Amino acid sequence: MPHHRLDGPADGTPLILGPSLGTSLAVWEPQVPALTRRHRVLRYDLPGHGGDAVGGGAAASGAGSATVAELASRVLALADHHGWETFRYAGISLGGGVGTHLAVHHPGRISSLALVCSSAWFGEPAGWYERAALVRDDGTRSLLEAAPGRWFAEPERMAGTKLGARLLADLAEADPAGYAACCEAVAGFDARPALSRITAPTLIVAGAADPAIPPAHASELAHGIRASTLVRVEGAAHLAGVERPEAVTEALLALWDGATPPYATGERGRA
Repeated sequence: MPHHRLDGPADGTPLILGPSLGTSLAVWEPQVPALTRRHRVLRYDLPGHGGDAVGGGAAASGAGSATVAELASRVLALADHHGWETFRYAGISLGGGVGTHLAVHHPGRISSLALVCSSAWFGEPAGWYERAALVRDDGTRSLLEAAPGRWFAEPERMAGTKLGARLLADLAEADPAGYAACCEAVAGFDARPALSRITAPTLIVAGAADPAIPPAHASELAHGIRASTLVRVEGAAHLAGVERPEAVTEALLALWDGATPPYATGERGRA
């Protein structure tokens, strides 16, 4: 069973939170107090990240690679284990890609979807395969110098915070094989042709200063998903929920209250 954590009332609405590549379930810490008021919150780790050992299904294929479909199967296994037929889902970056796959291929399981600093396509595969090879050779510590500049609009300040330092430590301690397998999952992911099949109410959050997934990717998601609303968070890069936690939390709560989120751009699905 993938490493995960449950918080919130046992009778709360099921909510699954997916992390970004290189982080752990701790990336959702700023949102947990508000989300657990009404939700039974399940946070999980990607293969080789946080408390998750390599080889727990998604990382284990003949070549030591993974697919987003395999990562999504892990999430469904967790939901089944806890008896959740349907659940709300929110994911950051690769965690959002997992949610997109679930919403396309298992629409009956997802009651609502939030995609935070995510994309339907994460760029040319060659770059991801190169990163996978680098990490297999040199470990994830080789990524530490560049990570704060990708994750945060104010890298020096955020890297010095308690949570920022913890997330950088998570990256340093991630298992190279698990991280590389997730890179290869990202490389093989392209949900652009299938976005119109998503029927769940969807919130899309973009970090205005995100160099890893620029806001244009969020606009593509918003234009492709019918029942979607796009929120642009100023002063935030790739880990918008860590750098600007209030804005992301308010947007998530508005999604589930059926309200217009703060900072909504007005861009909605036009599929």
